[in-house]
Amino acid sequence: MAQIQYKDLLDAGVHFGHLTRKWDPRMAPYIFMEKNGIHIIDLNQSLNAVAQAQAFVKSIARSGRKIMFVATKKQAQEIVSEEATRLKMPFVTERWLGGMLTNFSTIKKSLKKMNSIDKMLGDEATAANIAKREKLMLGREKEKLERLLGGVADLSRLPAALFVVDIKREHLAISEAKRLGIPVIAMCDTNSNPEIVDFPIPSNDDAYKSISLITLAIGKAIEDGIMDRKNDKETAALQEEEDAKKAVDSAREVVNRADEGTSEDGGKRKRVKLAEAPATEEVAPVAEVAAPAADASTEEKEA
Repeated sequence: MAQIQYKDLLDAGVHFGHLTRKWDPRMAPYIFMEKNGIHIIDLNQSLNAVAQAQAFVKSIARSGRKIMFVATKKQAQEIVSEEATRLKMPFVTERWLGGMLTNFSTIKKSLKKMNSIDKMLGDEATAANIAKREKLMLGREKEKLERLLGGVADLSRLPAALFVVDIKREHLAISEAKRLGIPVIAMCDTNSNPEIVDFPIPSNDDAYKSISLITLAIGKAIEDGIMDRKNDKETAALQEEEDAKKAVDSAREVVNRADEGTSEDGGKRKRVKLAEAPATEEVAPVAEVAAPAADASTEEKEA
């Protein structure tokens, strides 16, 4: 897994915080200094936080579970949606719908409705029987649902974790995740409270370069976890094939031993019969020799 370097964070402006008058005192452990009325984030702690977050998301991806990306601010929408789409992970970049996690059953109904509209408009025979005005309304509803729920269309169950770019902006998502016990990885600027998330990454959550660097680092860790899962499956399949071959070989060996035992018994029986056969043949000539002698004595008596 590729680790980002101190220079990468520095070049991306990850260390720039907010104005000192807008800071949250709970971010004090992550602040290095103050310069020109702006707080400077300690990049050493940012590096450690990124490494911990990467290890965590990698373990989740390796287990086959999903990490949801949440970033509705304009400068983060493009990079987050592209990275989540590449990794085939759910994402929300438009607006967080209340109850998206805590009322997931209703969201699934909306997803089902979106899929049904898509099928209806995609079928030429069905679309031909729909009035023009109704078709226009269905098209608008489909567009709205895709904009809001397109990123979670393939989500069949709750995600295992959330990656959030701005925790002050996405407070609804974090509160729902906290209520359900879903861990949260988040970029935390100097004006936010890092205690409400499980894996805070002290960083500038306003600059595009900073958001891009941290998002791509998390995405790379997820990709490594997915590759490890694939390798684990291949290794398990090869092990199963090897075990099956060993089982077949052992079964054949047992059958061969049984056949050898049967042939040895047959050979012993044959040798016994061959040993008994000459003894019966020797008795017969003795009887034949004795018979002429008896006939000779009879002839002498008659003479």
